[in-house]
Amino acid sequence: MEIPSFNAIIEKSIIDNWNLDALTDFKGATLQYHDVARKIEKLHILFENSGVEKGDKIALCGRNSSNWACAFLATLTYGAVAVPILHEFMPDQVHNIVNHSDAKLLFVGDVVATTIDPTKMPHLEGIVYIPDYSLVISRTDKLTYAREHLNEIFGHKYPKYFRAEHVHYYREESPDELAMINYTSGTTGFSKGVMIPYRAVWSNYDFARQVMGKQVRRGDNVISILPMAHMYGMAFEFTFEFMTGCHVFFLTRVPSPAIIAQAFAEVKPAIIIAVPLVIEKIIRKKVFPKIQNNRMRLLLNMPIINAKVREKICEQVVNAFGGKIYEVIIGGAAFNQEVESFLKRINFPYTVGYGATECAPIICYADWKEFAPGSCGRAAVHMEVKIDSHDPQNVPGEILARGLNVMLGYYKNDEATRQTIDSDGWYHTGDLGTMDAQGNVFIKGRSKNMLLGANGQNIYPEEIEDKLNSMAMVVESLVVQRGDKLEGLVFPDYEEAKNMGFSRDDLNNIMEQNRQELNQTLPHYCKLTAIHLQEEEFEKTPKKSIKRFLYQ
Repeated sequence: MEIPSFNAIIEKSIIDNWNLDALTDFKGATLQYHDVARKIEKLHILFENSGVEKGDKIALCGRNSSNWACAFLATLTYGAVAVPILHEFMPDQVHNIVNHSDAKLLFVGDVVATTIDPTKMPHLEGIVYIPDYSLVISRTDKLTYAREHLNEIFGHKYPKYFRAEHVHYYREESPDELAMINYTSGTTGFSKGVMIPYRAVWSNYDFARQVMGKQVRRGDNVISILPMAHMYGMAFEFTFEFMTGCHVFFLTRVPSPAIIAQAFAEVKPAIIIAVPLVIEKIIRKKVFPKIQNNRMRLLLNMPIINAKVREKICEQVVNAFGGKIYEVIIGGAAFNQEVESFLKRINFPYTVGYGATECAPIICYADWKEFAPGSCGRAAVHMEVKIDSHDPQNVPGEILARGLNVMLGYYKNDEATRQTIDSDGWYHTGDLGTMDAQGNVFIKGRSKNMLLGANGQNIYPEEIEDKLNSMAMVVESLVVQRGDKLEGLVFPDYEEAKNMGFSRDDLNNIMEQNRQELNQTLPHYCKLTAIHLQEEEFEKTPKKSIKRFLYQ
């Protein structure tokens, strides 16, 4: 099939929506589409005059903001490759990604700017401060000159004024050209740079256009809650909406349920993309207290009144999300059963999707009206999905996906690419599932060890165990997820403890100290809430790896 240019669609949206509101930092300033175009143009001048070439890597690390979005758009439309980095990563992880990706420039947010160490990233030519695009550090005269004379060069290039007809962006030469590299984790040895081609970002946009284009229209408001460095937030809270002519509001601070609820009420988004945690918190805080009284319980149990009451409750829940939503799309982590069955009972317009960074991100989706409860939808537009099982309806097998969304591979890691994409082009997700006769996919667990944080972050237990195993009195360890908390199980060095005359309490105190030290080195979503001592060594497979499933 003929795949149009992604950058051409960005260009067209900017020109067509020139005087519409485009991006707002919630409680802050608003940029219209022509303001975005102007910022992109200035960044292009900065890139060009500092020697950035097509195909060079530009990394971005900071919380969501209009300026982050403009820097990202400027990178793609210049022909450079974007490397978005989760702002929650620890400084070491940021250094690793910047170095591994061969980034030439790094854009940093206000918090990240104070934590990173430029000397650990020797190949960077400069670090740009996202809030005002000033230089945190410049290692070339060209970059320093370009930034100091930016407005002058811009004025020279556009002596009258900058207009829509001046907007001409780089067109990707082939659909397989690299658009961005997105890292699944930040730790050396575990981090894989997912190479996402233009066809995959276009295909995700086209999917969203086909399934939501009638409900989400030019001029509509949407809220960006998920980090844009996460493909789920990037594709469905930002690029699709921007290319449609919507007005995107960024929750720039760490969004608490109270701030999110306030934003929903004020912005009245047309659609909500969220991880389960956000939805669960709002329902538990805003909705359950109202309906868990005796009068409500009584009314809900009266068959005649029941339907009316449910309708009323559904209306209240929709209002808690701003009152204008077509649907809430949930993805990124497992959904709480109690909340899901409540939403189903009141006929609330929600659906659950499924994806992976490697598919930029969508794999499965169904509109809320056709959504089968407990599933994560069916194969998305431009994708095929199958279950690697002799009886896919009843016996779980690995979920495999193939189509335009699939990555090119992992950056500088052919071995991992070969293990993940087979010779027929199927991407092996590492997740287990079943599929019913209608093609609905039901996730049954993860065959890899990866855990999902409440906000959809990837957590690799081996990374944490690796650190824990080298701490005082630890022989071996296992990190498990209990609810939305992570806990460590440790088999301690009982022999050494006996020699040292340590009691059980002493061992517990040592482990608590280990836990606190360990947590200082981990992003907040990887921190352990407790460490429990194991009496026996962990049971092992013949290959001597711990049988994890026994301890979950």
